[in-house]
Amino acid sequence: MNAKRLTLLASALLGTMAMATGAHAQLAAADLAKLGTTLTPMGAEKAGNAAGTIPAWDGGITKVPQGITVKASGYYPDPFPGDKILFTINAANADKYKDNLTPGQLAMLKQYPNYKLNVYQSRRTAAYPEKHYAETKDCAAKAKLAAGGNGVVGCNGGTPFPIPKNGNEAIWNHVLHYKGDTFAMHWSQAAVTASGEYALVKFEYEYDLSYGNLSKTPAQREPNKILNYLQTTTAPARLAGQILLVHETVDQAKEPRSAWTYNPGQRRVRLAPNVAYDNPGTAADGLRTNDDFGMYNGATDRYEWTLVGKKEMYIPYNSYRMTAPGVKYADLLKPGHLNQDFARYELHRVWVVDAKLKSGTSHIYSRRTFYIDEDSWNVVLIDKYDGRGQLWRFSEQHNENWYNIPMWFGTVEVHHDLQSRRYIAMGLRSEEAKIYEPIKRSPADYTPQNLRGIGTR
Repeated sequence: MNAKRLTLLASALLGTMAMATGAHAQLAAADLAKLGTTLTPMGAEKAGNAAGTIPAWDGGITKVPQGITVKASGYYPDPFPGDKILFTINAANADKYKDNLTPGQLAMLKQYPNYKLNVYQSRRTAAYPEKHYAETKDCAAKAKLAAGGNGVVGCNGGTPFPIPKNGNEAIWNHVLHYKGDTFAMHWSQAAVTASGEYALVKFEYEYDLSYGNLSKTPAQREPNKILNYLQTTTAPARLAGQILLVHETVDQAKEPRSAWTYNPGQRRVRLAPNVAYDNPGTAADGLRTNDDFGMYNGATDRYEWTLVGKKEMYIPYNSYRMTAPGVKYADLLKPGHLNQDFARYELHRVWVVDAKLKSGTSHIYSRRTFYIDEDSWNVVLIDKYDGRGQLWRFSEQHNENWYNIPMWFGTVEVHHDLQSRRYIAMGLRSEEAKIYEPIKRSPADYTPQNLRGIGTR
């Protein structure tokens, strides 16, 4: 049995033992001492791999690189413009690299002759503010899973489980990692047919984070609140003016998410209890669920979560070319998949988390396997299975380090339906005016009572 397989089995056994002995145990002092020493502040292995193909983490990119200018609300230029493709994975050679690819990636390579993964030098650029690192270490000493694993209690900032003991803790790290404070952005979405046709849906967003908001002290943050989220559809005309407001909670066992919609035709605000789980996403043509947004969000109570272990995988990373100004959506959106000439893949270590639907619950996905970047705690790849246990959908999230914050941020998010040969691309930014703009808001700006006023002004 090879060493890689042993590592995965040992990690799986560790996760199983942790679940059997109690997933609510906080980190011991010896584990806490590893954060920032042998481990990064986020709990990743600081060292590179034995082969030298994954470098050591040296802090990531924490400031704007020399010679680069980031304008207000503007784009993030590629800090590695001189990097060359090391090799390309395609249908002809996929078997050679199969140990470092997911079933979804292999299915894409088999199904689409033009699909490929251009592999570049691995660069561990992920970084977050020092205050987030400090809150992560503080939170790790006291964070617990809420009742039934459906939320987190004990802290209101920081990545709660940098050394996870089970799959539920790992997925909550993805949900609660630092995403900024309070900001606005624009992006577009396209549900692409098998023949390559699509109609753009355009959105304006506001995110008002409470959990982990570094512009606020812990005492100033709203209790049991992850964020207030405002989505306004601006195009096409038939959808323009629709608004979605979401209040997302930390302990969803105590208080589930609340959501409201505003319909401009009716000029009415309505409670929207179906903005959760496997209900269809906004204008998504049924190609993604609500809890697909951001690769995973919301309650975890319908699945059994298993921490399979850690593995080296070829994943989307440092995807600056995909969001560069001048890239036209028509050049990016192609039949079957994105134009892979704009994509960048690197070898990184990921946590593998397997989620299987609990008996007595329902969801269109009977199983989901998540691949979580160890440096950022972002889900970067997902394999999704139907009720027959057959691979159905495959998702990937391209990403960048927004180095003037600094913050690792998921950008273009793609959900593929392997059966219908369709996909939905979200977070398209290269033709947008506002990439990321810090704004000032208060909780009063995100009330259902204020929603109609937003819609009519």
